[in-house]
Amino acid sequence: MRILIVEDEASIAKFVRQGLSEAGYAVDMASDGEEGLSYALSAEYDVLILDIMLPRMSGLEVIRELRNQGNKTPTLMLTAKDTVDDRVQGLDAGADDYLVKPFAFPELLARVRALLRRPPLQSGSLLQIADLEMDTLTHQVRRGDCLIDLSPREYAILEYLMRHPNQVLTRTQIGEHVWNFDFYNESNVVDVYIGYLRRKLDYDSDYPLIHTVRGMGYRMSMEE
Repeated sequence: MRILIVEDEASIAKFVRQGLSEAGYAVDMASDGEEGLSYALSAEYDVLILDIMLPRMSGLEVIRELRNQGNKTPTLMLTAKDTVDDRVQGLDAGADDYLVKPFAFPELLARVRALLRRPPLQSGSLLQIADLEMDTLTHQVRRGDCLIDLSPREYAILEYLMRHPNQVLTRTQIGEHVWNFDFYNESNVVDVYIGYLRRKLDYDSDYPLIHTVRGMGYRMSMEE
């Protein structure tokens, strides 16, 4: 899953980015509202973490512009103000949730997970395709009765594929979603990790779930 942090306080941004990266998320950062809006409109993010008080363009202006352009990325607003009016203003602008500074990182992480469980991505914590199941709360993956051990990067790729069943995802889409803007799209790293996943998921199964679409990318489905 890919997350954008828009925060001008460098210490907070670094702290949140490190924690989310350690939790297995791909993270991009912007330090002002205009840069954040540009990032949010140029890539597909699963969650946006947006500070209200930003230089050049406030967080409220950013979220209003995103919603006006039809961008529905789930958004967690960060605010140093804890009044009812401030919270109402953020939610009315289009935010999905808010968190008051200072905050404990476990709470931020829990709120991110809650946003990821909302439609249109997924209404619950369990993803399933055929006999393959992923619990996004416990990070357990099973195929049939077999518990599958995945690295954080393998898990992130598999989750992205399972959230887009029967869709062809290009190597660039997968790479940028899992690795962030630092991904080098001429590298074969996506193919390497797809190979790892196939050996773990499809090796002893009667039918594969990860399919190569020649010249395009990969698709997860029960059908060839």
